[in-house]
Amino acid sequence: MLRLILFSALAGVAAPFIYFYFQSPPPLPEIDLEEWWGPKQAKSKYNDSIVPFRVEFSNSIVKNIKDRLRDRHPLTPPLEGIAFEYGFNSKQLESWLKYWAEEYPFSAREKYINQYKHYKTNIQGLDIHFVRVTPEVPPGKEVVPLLLLHGWPGSFLEFYDSIPLLTAVNKDRDFVVELIIPSLPGYGFSSGAVRPGLGADKIAVIMRNLMSRLGYKKYYIQGGDWGALVTSIMSTFFPKEVLGYHTNLPFLLSPWSGIVRFLGAIYPPLVVKSDVADRMYPLGVHVSFMMQETGYMHIQSTKPDTVGVALSDSPAGLAAYILEKFSTWTKPEYRSWPDGGLTQRFTKEKLIDNVMVYWVTNSITTSMRLYSETFKKRFFGLGLDQIPTQVPTFIIQAKNEISYVPEMVLRVKYPNLLKSTDLEDGGHFLAMELPDVFAKDVLTAITSFRKWHKEYTRTEL
Repeated sequence: MLRLILFSALAGVAAPFIYFYFQSPPPLPEIDLEEWWGPKQAKSKYNDSIVPFRVEFSNSIVKNIKDRLRDRHPLTPPLEGIAFEYGFNSKQLESWLKYWAEEYPFSAREKYINQYKHYKTNIQGLDIHFVRVTPEVPPGKEVVPLLLLHGWPGSFLEFYDSIPLLTAVNKDRDFVVELIIPSLPGYGFSSGAVRPGLGADKIAVIMRNLMSRLGYKKYYIQGGDWGALVTSIMSTFFPKEVLGYHTNLPFLLSPWSGIVRFLGAIYPPLVVKSDVADRMYPLGVHVSFMMQETGYMHIQSTKPDTVGVALSDSPAGLAAYILEKFSTWTKPEYRSWPDGGLTQRFTKEKLIDNVMVYWVTNSITTSMRLYSETFKKRFFGLGLDQIPTQVPTFIIQAKNEISYVPEMVLRVKYPNLLKSTDLEDGGHFLAMELPDVFAKDVLTAITSFRKWHKEYTRTEL
């Protein structure tokens, strides 16, 4: 009788499983390469030049930050015996705000950020900021371009520790990497849209146009968080331009992935290897964790401008809101640490650097709007996760990443998945947390991509 019940349960799940697996993918949507996101009056004065840019922490900016941190409202004391379970512990926050106002070396950090060349160029009405790092290339080495995209609440600074590793010349590699590291539209020093609709699919077009503006007809791409989704869409939209796709956060919300996840809840070995099954199951534990950690997502997907008012007005609130994610998203156990474990993998300087990018540019509201613009019926109706991406793909998933996608799901979306690595360490901000591991995997991916193209397409750059 028990076997019959189990068989019936599996059969009930298998029916939609089989249906979605063999269902034909939707067609690619129409792609408007010139869709305008800036002020309409600016269209007649469009300038496609690429101009140098420099990050500045002016005296007036520094004074304003210090004044606001000094004159702020008193913080509500934390509950007894509570660490970060209710969010950023206000007692701990006091020390961070004191550091920011009295010890953070504004001038030195400005110099640190400007150690690489920054530029801006207008793409589809938006001023897009990017860092470009071109290494010196010895004879016999080919320069290959790599686009690196960050997410929320990160910034282009996430990749800074990886830059020297990624651009290093190695005698065992016949290529050297040139890096293009933009700020996503609405993030940091890139301007945001003036009208609704700039979702991840539209940003993918902007990033493609940026690479085209810089003269790249073929290139490699890497992304985490929102950058992962944007680069995945670029691979889907522009497979003849993207030579290889690397991500540390595969982001798939297709019906197929949902069916597989629930099927594994009945019998995990059907969908996931035993050594990583705990990253998905028991399902109830993971659903509970997501409920704890994704409240921000619902707010930002529905009312980003409301919470944006508070965060744009208070550096203390902005720091708490952003840094709390660097705590729990790096390691869930940090919720129960008195200091949130923030300095276990990150320095105070680098964490405040990232907050500074949001504060100086007043971009927290426009950055959060990406949730509202993407998590909508229009975007999900495109069915992009159901369209197989033929671009060769490399995926690395950290031990403490927010979610985990099994290989059987990945291969449906990415049939040319060359390698999927499950790390036993690391969290959401992988490039910033473990730059050595991150850079090594990216360089290995590019080597594999080049080999794949020579074997199967006979084309490269």
